[in-house]
Amino acid sequence: MWSQTYAEGGHYSVWIRLSEPPNNPTCTHTVDKSPRNAYLPLLAAALLLALIALLFVLVPYIHRRRCTSKFIKTICCQGPQYSVDDDGGNSGEAEANAAKDKPTRLRSLDTFRGFALTVMVFVNYGGGGYWFFQHAPWNGLTVADLVMPWFVFIIGTSVVLGFRSLQRKGVGRVQLLRKLTWRTLVLLLLGFCFLNYSPRDGPLSWSWLRVPGVLQRLGFTYFVLSLMQTFWSRREIPLRAFRWWSPVQDVILYWPEWLFIILLETVWLCITFLMPVPDCPTGYLGAGGIGDEGLYPNCTGGAAGYIDRLMFGDNMYRYPTCREMYQTTQPFDPEGVLGTINSIVMGFMGMQAGKILIFFKGENFRILCRFLVWAVILGISAAILSKCTRDGGFIPVNKNLWSLSYVTCMGCFSFLLLGAMYFVIDIKGWWSGQPFIYPGMNSIFVYVGHSLLGFYFPFSWEMRFQESHWEFLFQGLWGTSLWVLVAYQLYRKKFFLKI
Repeated sequence: MWSQTYAEGGHYSVWIRLSEPPNNPTCTHTVDKSPRNAYLPLLAAALLLALIALLFVLVPYIHRRRCTSKFIKTICCQGPQYSVDDDGGNSGEAEANAAKDKPTRLRSLDTFRGFALTVMVFVNYGGGGYWFFQHAPWNGLTVADLVMPWFVFIIGTSVVLGFRSLQRKGVGRVQLLRKLTWRTLVLLLLGFCFLNYSPRDGPLSWSWLRVPGVLQRLGFTYFVLSLMQTFWSRREIPLRAFRWWSPVQDVILYWPEWLFIILLETVWLCITFLMPVPDCPTGYLGAGGIGDEGLYPNCTGGAAGYIDRLMFGDNMYRYPTCREMYQTTQPFDPEGVLGTINSIVMGFMGMQAGKILIFFKGENFRILCRFLVWAVILGISAAILSKCTRDGGFIPVNKNLWSLSYVTCMGCFSFLLLGAMYFVIDIKGWWSGQPFIYPGMNSIFVYVGHSLLGFYFPFSWEMRFQESHWEFLFQGLWGTSLWVLVAYQLYRKKFFLKI
């Protein structure tokens, strides 16, 4: 068997020379045109973004420090609001009191949301044509596969923090139910209407509709998590008296929610591995098509795909990521019904992060420690389930199926990333979250806007030089930067699209 790796953009000739006996040929190859460095555009873009990030850090720092000395105050800070002899005592106390009276917003959560949204927009613009910015064909993990679970995790954390604030203001259960129902309906309608509209093709016919979708899944996940928070949350955290289960009080006190999540995951496991699917092996998790030596061509997604095809027929995603590599013919939707169960589980992990922030408020060290413990537990679980391989584990990491190992792996990353941002932004104040905090505070507007206008100028244009990554990468970064700039302008105008 002969194999050879070829670099991008090169021209090669392969020579097959038969020998005696004829069943042992030899293969050689020659390079007719030298390949180009496909990663040079990415390196240049990374250096440019690093320089911009450095400016975002240095400019605010210099601005904050420019009035620290009397000499600089005399030169730069003249005005009625400044005084060389005033050390900021009275005004500082007034500002501190005002800050205490005003509820603080968790900037790290908005930054996390904005970071995830920025990566999503860049990926949707093509990710520069690089494979690791595209979704994995089936099993495995790429940068594009990280974004959706982050959003679900953030929804869970936001539900806990937001509903607790409403409950402490005296908002009743009926009002909460009305509010969460309205938000869910709006998300479902936004997803259904905008997902089934193409700027290139216009409104689609009823026979070509896709029922599942990203916003539909986010809306349903939000609905279930909000119901859990409405009926099973605690209005007040009890005093933490020492008991044998004190180290896990933030888990024990919410045992009904944990019981519900365990039952949900049991349902997912039973359906996935025990449900019989016609002409397919029980518990099949493969892509079908020519995968598995072509033995199960019509079994794409196993039980998950079978349930979706029963419920939606052809009104689902017709071009799954596995279609090109595995030559599948069956429609398969990565936002299908069975995967939504694990989406709820992922959101519940975000809820747990929110409860840690509330339960240990003011104890930042314990918050960070618990985030780290959860990340380690979930990371070990993902490693065991997948056996640290792409295809050989008990349950492979698979974004299309939202497998259990995928959820635990993404939960690990989410706790680590939110914990790091919480430490840098909310505890130390080393970074204020720019520029990601701007799209993070207007996420619905940016997501819907880039979905509708993403194919129009000036956000994108018809490519002229498609043989290299330079224009692909420039267009992706340009379109993403424009949406961040739009979000920044909306932030300055204090316009926030909320539902």
